[in-house]
Amino acid sequence: MPLFIITGCYSATSAKGMIDKPSDREAAARGIMEAAGGRMHSFYVTTGETDWMVIAEFADGADLIPALLVVGASGAVSNVKTVRAYSGAEFKAAQEKAGKIASSYKPPAK
Repeated sequence: MPLFIITGCYSATSAKGMIDKPSDREAAARGIMEAAGGRMHSFYVTTGETDWMVIAEFADGADLIPALLVVGASGAVSNVKTVRAYSGAEFKAAQEKAGKIASSYKPPAK
């Protein structure tokens, strides 16, 4: 099944809530991913542009959207971004297919 990497930031209200009443955010992330039909592989608190990262598996990207809508609508997070991750084997297969279809493309300057 396809893997997705989801990142985001906690709101100031969420940060205050986590200070006042610490909670297991990994369990919360796992719960919403599973409720939407996915499987969470890992959860990380991160530094830099985002505060957290989830690696999850969903049969289809459309299955992930309801979970992201719920989390976003809560106001607890912002700047949520999702990318599809491909394994080395999947990328190798894409390279092989590209080699087979390359002659079908005609660049504009040629």
